[in-house]
Amino acid sequence: MIDYAKKLEEMKIYAKENYVPILQDSSLELIETILEIKKPYSILEIGTAIGYSALHFAKHLKNGGKIDTVEINEETANLAKKNISECEAEDIITVHLSDGEKKMNEFVIEKRTFDVIFIDAAKGQYMKYLELALQLSKTGTVIIADNVLFKGRVLGGYNEHKHRTAVTRLREYLAAIKENEKLESTVLDVGDGVAISVVK
Repeated sequence: MIDYAKKLEEMKIYAKENYVPILQDSSLELIETILEIKKPYSILEIGTAIGYSALHFAKHLKNGGKIDTVEINEETANLAKKNISECEAEDIITVHLSDGEKKMNEFVIEKRTFDVIFIDAAKGQYMKYLELALQLSKTGTVIIADNVLFKGRVLGGYNEHKHRTAVTRLREYLAAIKENEKLESTVLDVGDGVAISVVK
């Protein structure tokens, strides 16, 4: 029987040593608190990385609950599958090797809905992910987006070319969740910024 906590700690060290972006401790703690209150039956995650967050989220599922997580990088997706298998969680967590937008569109066609949707992938695509997340939601669905403050660039006067598109899209995302009457939203200065929206 694998030591689940030890495996997660090993994954955290691996991510740091190999520059794999994973949830910061403070952001993870916040999201786990939300999940513990919500006790979701279904979670959709856009941006699996090595499976670190999905394995944490799995601890807070309702009995029989499932996680679908989407990763575009094949090497990373395979490592995530290996980590999930070693934690004996492959029956709970399904890793989809796909572009996030493409997979979300497939779920829309299948008329899937989710209790929680977690967005932590390409920052320039957040507006598209939000549009699709709303189609995959129902009353009470919680949409969570990480890195929405993008190291302070989103709320500052940042205008350098390198990250301009991502910063612009994230600013649009924050405006969109604030203005959408179907959403009750808040943005917390935790980690690199976490936006939480509840579908009314």
